[in-house]
Amino acid sequence: MSVIDILFRVDDICRKYDKYDIEKQRDLNATGDDAFAQLYAALESEVDKALLKFETASAETNRAAAVAMNAEVRRTKARVKQEFPKLQKLAVKKVKGISKEEQETRKELVFVLANRIEAIPDATTTAAKSNGGWETSASHKNIKFDSSGEQGLDVISEGLDTLKSLAQDMNEELDRQVPLMDEIDTKVDRATSDLKNNNVRLKETLFKMRSSRNFCIDIILMCVILGIACYLYSVLK
Repeated sequence: MSVIDILFRVDDICRKYDKYDIEKQRDLNATGDDAFAQLYAALESEVDKALLKFETASAETNRAAAVAMNAEVRRTKARVKQEFPKLQKLAVKKVKGISKEEQETRKELVFVLANRIEAIPDATTTAAKSNGGWETSASHKNIKFDSSGEQGLDVISEGLDTLKSLAQDMNEELDRQVPLMDEIDTKVDRATSDLKNNNVRLKETLFKMRSSRNFCIDIILMCVILGIACYLYSVLK
């Protein structure tokens, strides 16, 4: 076998096993518009950041900073797990221009990434074992605080989220009640104006009735007086 044949044989073998080169596959997929490649690159980047942050938190001497980093690691892991089913669906989805071998390679990449996601530490059990735990208080028997206060921070965070939800609900209810209150104010103003107008009209009507009645009474009294005067004149005459 000549040197040229050996080179061609080596090149064929390299092309055959290129699909198992994760770095090369990621570089090739990142340049295209493939949704699988973009999501895979994003999730893999998040996993790398989470692992790096966990290592940084493990070496951190400041307890508060370590707690914050560990909480960020847990949030990143939860976020990646939430997006991972989308990647699984894209891996089995048939795409134009993708061969069967590349399709199988995608499934293998997804499997490897799933193992890496599960390998991300939760950063709670180790800290609790190494630092020891706090005793549970009588008023909060269901809450177990470790020395780093991570679970306590989680409980406080949940409480703040609940208060935030209540505040948002109250704000939405107030927003719904404001138009009703404005409408009630408008109706009250309208009723007050109508009442004032009715009072003015009633006063004018009463004044007119009283004036005409007084005129009639005056005429009647004058007639009575004239009648009495005529009677007295006729009698005395």
